[in-house]
Amino acid sequence: MMLPSAELSSSNGGGGASGLPTLPDFLGRKNKYMRMDDVLPPEQEGEDGGVLVRERQSSRRYVFACSVFASLNSVLLGYDVGVMSGCILFIQRDLHINEVQQEVLVGCLSFISLLGSLAGGRTSDAMGRKWTIGLAAVVFQAGAAVMTLAPSFRVLMVGRLLAGIGIGFGVMIAPVYIAEISPAGSRGSFTSFPEIFINLGILLGYISNYAFSGLPDHINWRVMLAVGILPSVSIAFALLVIPESPRWLVMQGRADEARAVLLRVTDTEDEAKERLAEIEAAAAAAATGAAGNGNYGDRNKTVWQELSKPSPVIARMLVTGVGIQCFQQITGIDALVYYSPTIFRDAGITTERQLLAATVAVGFFKTAFIALAIVLIDRVGRKPLLYVSTVGMTACLAALSAALFLQARGSVSRGAGVGVAILTVCGDVAFFSVGIGPICWVVSSEIFPLRLRSQAAALGAVANRVTSGAVAMSFLSICRAISVSGAFAAFAAISALSVLFVHKFVPETSGKTLEQIESLFGVGSGGEDRRELELGDVEQLVHK
Repeated sequence: MMLPSAELSSSNGGGGASGLPTLPDFLGRKNKYMRMDDVLPPEQEGEDGGVLVRERQSSRRYVFACSVFASLNSVLLGYDVGVMSGCILFIQRDLHINEVQQEVLVGCLSFISLLGSLAGGRTSDAMGRKWTIGLAAVVFQAGAAVMTLAPSFRVLMVGRLLAGIGIGFGVMIAPVYIAEISPAGSRGSFTSFPEIFINLGILLGYISNYAFSGLPDHINWRVMLAVGILPSVSIAFALLVIPESPRWLVMQGRADEARAVLLRVTDTEDEAKERLAEIEAAAAAAATGAAGNGNYGDRNKTVWQELSKPSPVIARMLVTGVGIQCFQQITGIDALVYYSPTIFRDAGITTERQLLAATVAVGFFKTAFIALAIVLIDRVGRKPLLYVSTVGMTACLAALSAALFLQARGSVSRGAGVGVAILTVCGDVAFFSVGIGPICWVVSSEIFPLRLRSQAAALGAVANRVTSGAVAMSFLSICRAISVSGAFAAFAAISALSVLFVHKFVPETSGKTLEQIESLFGVGSGGEDRRELELGDVEQLVHK
């Protein structure tokens, strides 16, 4: 079996025929360790080397394409988040809604989407990962159409309900699906795709705000919302291209179909056989409760019984998976995205066109830095990026709070206040996007055992949506109570706590198969136990 680290090391000097780095080289991670039995045997080098490289490139391109198609629903969430920040200005004037209704309209999406995430866990186990992706697109399309034609606030909320449920399905299932088809060495990069598509959607939403803001108030916001239907139409084509998850197929007793999929997403037939054997062993262990001497599951319990009364191992997984999802949101990212025009207005920007142009800059920074994260996540590792992200966010939020505080008291000029506000907001979203933004979804989709994965990941997505909704729906009220600068001072304090959470509870998972990651939680949480686990791997690892 050739792990991706060995594969990449064997092709680092090659690249394509033109000498340029190929896509696998670009996305691959230079692991510190490789398995001793993963070194390319001498007899496979030479004339066969070109064939192996071509097979490797072909399988990676196929996984890349599947990851892109599976992530298309994430554009819908991002677009809705981005476009609503501008739409709300025009909906307020057209439908004459008050401040409370604004908060409900903006924030309810997160609470509503948790219904889709909860249902998505069961749906993906029952009908498959692939068709749950399709269901998400259909439900969102219905909601977006209702919102576009809504004659009143009440009908607008009905459309928001449907769109939120569809987004909940999509947000939960895409990382799980991608994690289950990706090779270990590039799983972090591919599983980050939904996050970059969310950021791309946010940027498109901001651009849509700016492009259509010149239309009459009773038309512009409807056109902005209608444009969001377009990405979901492409899902129909995606369903014809992407395969079902091989791990789900094994759970359904369809091992032959799983093997066919693995042959397309791995480099060699031997590797496909070995990965299938690992998956079947993990599925059998989950079904019998044999893994970890019963720590990982009990076949006499349902999934939700195991999650509601978890064993010590599952409890550690839940703390990590649910905790990182909560910290992703309670550090205030949705407040920055939804209410960036309000923040910039408080900093001194006055015209609507200038406000919307400033939000386009925010969307650009989010998208650019999530692309950087995809390059680094498997090369650098999850945990170093999380440290950079959480420390950087803490600094930016504290600086934004201080700038708004001084601006409100006239201690700095208007130009300086606006400049610092734009710089710190863009800095915060950049640090978010390079670390906790995508890694949150990567970690929560790869740490749980196969039997619990989809519904445990759904539980994490629910925590994410609840905290997102709480922030979005309460932000204006908090600002009114303690000022905008006070609100961001609170976010900075929470962000500082996220640094400690990462240090204590998040293990490094890059370069390990999904089945190997489970063993990280099978020992005590202290560093000493973890070092013992790493030393136990010496028999299979060799330093490059």
